[in-house]
Amino acid sequence: MSILDTIIAALPEVKGPTQKKLPFKEKLKWTLIILVIFFVMGLIPLFGLGENALQQFEFLSIILGASFGSILSLGIGPIVTASIVLQLLNGTGIIKMDMTSPQGRQRFQGIQKIMSIGFIIFEAGIYVLMGGLAPSSGYIGTIVYPQLQAMLIFQLILGGLLIMYMDEVISKWGFGSGVSLFIAAGVTQQVFIRAFNFLPSPTNPEILAGAIPSLFQFLSMGEVTSAMLQLVTVVSTILVFMICVYGQSLKVEIPLSFGRIRGHSIRWPLNFFYTSNIPVILVAALLANVQLFATLLEKWGYPLLGTFSGNTPISGLVYWVASPDILRLALTGSFTLGNLGQAIVYTALMVGGSIVFSIFWMQTANMDAASQAKQIMSSGLQIPGFRRDERVLERILSRYIWPLTIVGGAAVGLLAALADLTGALSRGTGILLAVMIIYKLYEEIAKQHMMDMHPAMRKFMG
Repeated sequence: MSILDTIIAALPEVKGPTQKKLPFKEKLKWTLIILVIFFVMGLIPLFGLGENALQQFEFLSIILGASFGSILSLGIGPIVTASIVLQLLNGTGIIKMDMTSPQGRQRFQGIQKIMSIGFIIFEAGIYVLMGGLAPSSGYIGTIVYPQLQAMLIFQLILGGLLIMYMDEVISKWGFGSGVSLFIAAGVTQQVFIRAFNFLPSPTNPEILAGAIPSLFQFLSMGEVTSAMLQLVTVVSTILVFMICVYGQSLKVEIPLSFGRIRGHSIRWPLNFFYTSNIPVILVAALLANVQLFATLLEKWGYPLLGTFSGNTPISGLVYWVASPDILRLALTGSFTLGNLGQAIVYTALMVGGSIVFSIFWMQTANMDAASQAKQIMSSGLQIPGFRRDERVLERILSRYIWPLTIVGGAAVGLLAALADLTGALSRGTGILLAVMIIYKLYEEIAKQHMMDMHPAMRKFMG
């Protein structure tokens, strides 16, 4: 491992803050700076780009935090893919790393960074060489086709590396993680545009593009079915938001007391969504990558993962990992038994995948019973009525953590699947992720920075 440690030490990294706790204003400043850079990067087109075959998969770009056709085309895909592969290797014991020690966690993060760089280079080459982001045919000045391919690959690699280090800046200097923040930013932008856009639709200039404006337009025209379709998307979005917020508020509280100070006790919260939105991000990114590579393989003449009719998968593996819009199909009278089977398989994949990744994340992110017991003991706390022993505390915590990990992972996967199947704005999975990310940020900010923020902001945060 000495060579690997040398490579990890040689990799550039974002220097963390010297002070133990950053003030609210400092974190807010860096978060806003990175968000502005993220949105600006999404507006910078790739030089020399001709055909953009990935543009039709806009919903995948939201999950991947990408903007196909721009320097941001890779998004967080390589980072999430590297995390999935490394967690699978570590979880199955192929690679063994001690996640309880600082050195083990540092090595894990270093290997993840190396793998992220590898996937950035790999995906950049695949996108260009397989025709997903094809160069302009012919010449641009004195630049020929192979040189344009190399330039496109270089721009994609540059954008991927920038995203990787922007994620690191957010993790050390901002709120939450960059991966989560980029997803929330992309989903929020798309939901707002799709809900309130008063401009004409590009496909039908006579109809307004936004769901709410077009709802009233259809009602005024007497088109009840079309109005119902728009209403369903808005209601579905609101329901997903409400259910997700309710699920986030559910928690199991373990009573703890200070062993040396009598009369003082606290409650240690274990959320129902114990591993938060991480399992859904990993599953959604994995399914998104399957659909992207299926598109590229079909375009290259090797439809190994399935085929498409326009933007809709019609056969192969890619058909079964896609979610049908059941409510829209039912309202238009085109629902079939094949759609029902597709919905069942998709729901099973989301639920099963979320459980698996929830378990892996619990074990690798120091959220298991042993790590929690060690943290509680180091804080001088214990459960009233039990002797002060780390093994006893670990055994008690295991009764709650494992069921919460499995049931919480299954619940968040089921909620994401049902939201996708109802055809909410910006896809249900994206909305679910955005709501959970924003709620998590709210809890983190309220817990850590309530006292050092502006009084008006403190009142707004409640």
